[in-house]
Amino acid sequence: MLDIRFIRENADLVREAIRRKRIAVDLDNVLAADGECRELKTSFESRKAEQNRGSKELGRLDAAARAKALEGLKVLSDEVRVLEARLVEAEARLRTLLLLVPNVLDPAVPEGRDDSQNAELKRWGTPRQFDFAAKDHVDLGTSLDILDIERATRIAGSRTYFLKNEGALLELAVLRFAIDHMMAKGFSPMLVPHLVRTEAMEGTAYLPGGEEQAYRTQKDDSWLIGTSEVPVTAYRMGEILSCEELPLKMAGLSPCYRREAGTYGKDTRGLYRIHQFQKVEQVVVCRADLDESIRWHDAILKNAEELLQAFELPYRVVDVCDGDLGRPQVRKFDIETWMPSRNGYGETHSASRFHDYQARRLDLRYRDEQGKVRICHTLNNTVVASPRILIPLLENHQQADGSVVIPEVLRPYMGGRSVMKPKA
Repeated sequence: MLDIRFIRENADLVREAIRRKRIAVDLDNVLAADGECRELKTSFESRKAEQNRGSKELGRLDAAARAKALEGLKVLSDEVRVLEARLVEAEARLRTLLLLVPNVLDPAVPEGRDDSQNAELKRWGTPRQFDFAAKDHVDLGTSLDILDIERATRIAGSRTYFLKNEGALLELAVLRFAIDHMMAKGFSPMLVPHLVRTEAMEGTAYLPGGEEQAYRTQKDDSWLIGTSEVPVTAYRMGEILSCEELPLKMAGLSPCYRREAGTYGKDTRGLYRIHQFQKVEQVVVCRADLDESIRWHDAILKNAEELLQAFELPYRVVDVCDGDLGRPQVRKFDIETWMPSRNGYGETHSASRFHDYQARRLDLRYRDEQGKVRICHTLNNTVVASPRILIPLLENHQQADGSVVIPEVLRPYMGGRSVMKPKA
């Protein structure tokens, strides 16, 4: 969330972010709640100081004056107690409102109403032109006997799947290659909790606002993560890091769970939009320095591009417009990979820069070289998410005989297999 002092001093800038991100927030209500908190805090501290002075003077009073002073202190103590309770309540109300205020925008963020107006920055590779009747990943997966959606639907409902045989091996190969790729970049691999407390979801800005997309347990008040970004970013929450520890570079591998609420009838065929998948996420926690944040944003984007290039998959990078930008992001780049069955590019990666928005909520701080405690900056980006990445892998590398060539970098993870062949 934003620092309330920043909001006070930059109200017009925050209003502009609210307008451009199209997020319904009454900033006047936030500022009014802040004013109430400050008034109550002033009254509380004034009365508390008066109470302390009165208590110190008791020893210098005679019996009669002492008895009268004690009566006054009792009344004052009651007032202090009431003011303190009101202040706690007002501060809680203010925090609830602050959680809804969106982050400000990088000046370079393009304007647009939705993802159709994201600005293309670059392309890599050329979409393949087939000289045969190309299949989509569902038909390929069925003929290769690596994918079974029909039985999964009977067992678990819509937007589910089984991966089997070389399909299971291919997903594991993709994930392991991604981990090795990030370790070579100096990132620490992490296997993370799949269930987290509300504090972690709120701290990473998935709550409030994302309740409809998340799965919540009824008895334990825990949430199934939709990305390892949540536990990895929250890993050091509530701590003060030393400057020497930064940047923290972590790569979290986890299953991910998303309800896909509001997508009825959209992308229902195949593996593009599903309830459960696996993902390697890269997270950086760095110093509160704008230039350093920008450098890491470029670096984590490059890490993902290198993976797609190794898989020999055409892609493009887009600068996400303000109307498609989430509440916490300052700026976001999406990578969209070419998917022949969609006759277009489909999102496979999102690289986000948050400045101190997440870290402030998580109370994630560091002590700088001068000994001052400051709020960290955070960033994240997908390394790879499967099975969505299997869509372009299967479709772009299919052959006329129905086989699929395995990219060379993945073959060591698949026992040396170079091709997957139809079973029927």
